[in-house]
Amino acid sequence: MNRSTIDLWVGLFVAMGLGALLFLALKVGNLASFSTSESYQVQAKFANIGGLKVRAPIKSAGVVVGRVSEIRFDNESYEALVVLNVDAKFQFPRDTSAKILTSGLLGEQYIGLEAGGDAKMLKTGDNMKLTQSAVVLENLISQFMFSKAQEGKESK
Repeated sequence: MNRSTIDLWVGLFVAMGLGALLFLALKVGNLASFSTSESYQVQAKFANIGGLKVRAPIKSAGVVVGRVSEIRFDNESYEALVVLNVDAKFQFPRDTSAKILTSGLLGEQYIGLEAGGDAKMLKTGDNMKLTQSAVVLENLISQFMFSKAQEGKESK
């Protein structure tokens, strides 16, 4: 093999490596899936969103049905207002509940939708009434420690 052929193969290998790094960076940042499909926006208020981020997936029955498009603080209710972009091909009843869940023990957070039974469907601009905030691991640990300390005091 001559020098130019080796240089060509090395250059091709480096280009593929850079492409793989770019793909992984987009995948980690939740930017790998660009969607141009029709969607509708609904809003949900949560007392605590934990580590939820913009572009976090919205799942129902394990299927990604949309993405979080915006997170802001509501000065009137002192809650987090989350704007959800749901793909138009997925229709949910108006009494659908939204929960902030975690993938695995310490994985990324996402919004899980559980369909209700209302005959009317959600449409752009609707507010979801039934929400459940994120479970914060630090709060659970502190509650556990406090209850154990109380048990220790009562047994004396």
